[in-house]
Amino acid sequence: MPKYMLIMRATDETVTAYQEMDFEKIINEMGRFNQEMIQAGVLVAGEGLEDAADSVVVDYSSETPVVTDGPYGETKELFNGFWILEVASKEEAVEWAKRAPLTGPGSKAEIRKVTEMDQFPQDNEYIQKEREWRESTGQR
Repeated sequence: MPKYMLIMRATDETVTAYQEMDFEKIINEMGRFNQEMIQAGVLVAGEGLEDAADSVVVDYSSETPVVTDGPYGETKELFNGFWILEVASKEEAVEWAKRAPLTGPGSKAEIRKVTEMDQFPQDNEYIQKEREWRESTGQR
């Protein structure tokens, strides 16, 4: 079954709005949503991310990578966290995303299909090593 990543995206205004909300309410709403996905058997992984102001960016556009304090320069949207769902279709991933407790100005979720191991050349040494590693650690 294909996997889809639901990427939580927010603007500076969204972050400010969330800072004014009751943190326990946010945790409870996210917890209920996560529990629904667990009970439905679709949640593979999910994590929130720390403040983008504490991030670093590695820019590969020059010969030697350049590391700068994050976020990404001129930021209109921030990547706040993600869920990885294993569902039958993009449409099902969209239905789950529509139920996410993301509110406020600029709150969005981006949905992207995760590339599966089978989509890479299977005769490649490193693909074979990664497949072995995944099997040895119980990852799908």
